[in-house]
Amino acid sequence: MSSTKALRSVTRERLMDGVVIPAHPLALDSSRKLDERRQVALTRYYCDSGAGGIAVGVHTTQFEIRETKYGLYQPVLELAAKTMDACEADQDRGLIRVAGIAGKTRQAVAEAEMAAELGYHLGLVSLAALSDASNEERITHMRAIAEVFPVFGFYLQPSVGGCRLDFEFWREVVEIENLLGIKMAPFNRYETLNVLRAVYESGRAGEIALYTGNDDNILVDLASEFRFSEDAEPLRIRGGLLGQWAVWTHQAVKDLQAVKAERRSGLSKELLTRAHQLTDANAAIFDVANGFAGCIPGIHEILRRQGLLEGRWCLDPQEELSPGQMEELDRIHAAYPSLNDDEFVRENLDRWLS
Repeated sequence: MSSTKALRSVTRERLMDGVVIPAHPLALDSSRKLDERRQVALTRYYCDSGAGGIAVGVHTTQFEIRETKYGLYQPVLELAAKTMDACEADQDRGLIRVAGIAGKTRQAVAEAEMAAELGYHLGLVSLAALSDASNEERITHMRAIAEVFPVFGFYLQPSVGGCRLDFEFWREVVEIENLLGIKMAPFNRYETLNVLRAVYESGRAGEIALYTGNDDNILVDLASEFRFSEDAEPLRIRGGLLGQWAVWTHQAVKDLQAVKAERRSGLSKELLTRAHQLTDANAAIFDVANGFAGCIPGIHEILRRQGLLEGRWCLDPQEELSPGQMEELDRIHAAYPSLNDDEFVRENLDRWLS
């Protein structure tokens, strides 16, 4: 087996096992410049929390990092890769490295080539730049990227820049040999089922790792079995690649472990209760009341309160918490203390920042 095929096999095996993959935010200083010290601290936090992988250059990292005036795409991916190298050496375990891939085909292929050179294992492909394209054009785009390195399909909800991707699109996508996984994040039950059904009908359920990106329904997604005929083998969502897991990651790892245990023994009422508490918390962090306008600042505010970030700053100065969002964050923090990992961060913060 070639080294490339061997790496793809190991990556697929890890994905199928089911892991926590946080979507990495962007640490900026008050001048809105990259704060390398805190960027590294965030990566260390995810590694020490027990995450099985990290996604960099995705929506939570801010798509604007690709703009020429910032020029942050390569530096941010490179910094995360170096930090993951060190974490892997310290912990003697591998991490799944996911690079966000965006733009039209020429840009997307160039990003995939760069990510592959930096040691990333697969690319999470955003199709936002192809919102007006046909299914055929989108499939051609996906295949071009898959020729460079393995891909992670991505259904990004339209309210934050994604586009509707129908069953016919997914039924074709799942035939791409170098597709290792799919992140489902339409925040819509019907659309999520379309993706699952496409994988089921392809007969590749044992090869394609299904991951939730539905931050509004994380634990229910993970705990569910999906059957598309009464006597069919069930499909499971193996893990998650989530913006919500950019915060309280240590607890997220414990939650996934609990779900895996309950898959064997039966779903508990306690887990269902926690599932809905987490959805309530996500509504505040992602600013659902204002159409997700304060989503990234909401993530930043949680990390700022813990000391991991110095402030909430985004590349776009207009991107801030929405009116009433701060009060909502106060409410959910007080209401659900078991969801946060403030104590874990407090115990390790100085080391991560050193």
